[in-house]
Amino acid sequence: MPQPQTQAVQPKVTYTKGDIVLFRDVERFWLGLPGHTFVGRVERSWTHADTRKVLYDLTELSGNRARAGIDPDYMRLLPATDAMHDIDTAPLSEPDTGAMTPAAVAWLRQHLAQDAALPAQHI
Repeated sequence: MPQPQTQAVQPKVTYTKGDIVLFRDVERFWLGLPGHTFVGRVERSWTHADTRKVLYDLTELSGNRARAGIDPDYMRLLPATDAMHDIDTAPLSEPDTGAMTPAAVAWLRQHLAQDAALPAQHI
């Protein structure tokens, strides 16, 4: 008996202002041109007058360039948990800070500096 083919289905996502997303310039992608995938920040959403499809205006973060009318089918949310994974999983028990990523070390330094600035708590 043949096995049914499965296809990944991307759930419908509504993006909000300030979301960080990965988006693809679909024309460049399908033409095989380089530089088709970017990281951007959502600036606003709007509904196309003819198609009634919700589209997004983004700011491309690498060049601070505005991109208008991006189709959400070619966007993916970049969750903060992924961006912060290296900090969240930093080997704090390691005596060698070289085992940590620079982001983890920077976060720890900032966190320790904030703790040192707090007045002592008396119980």
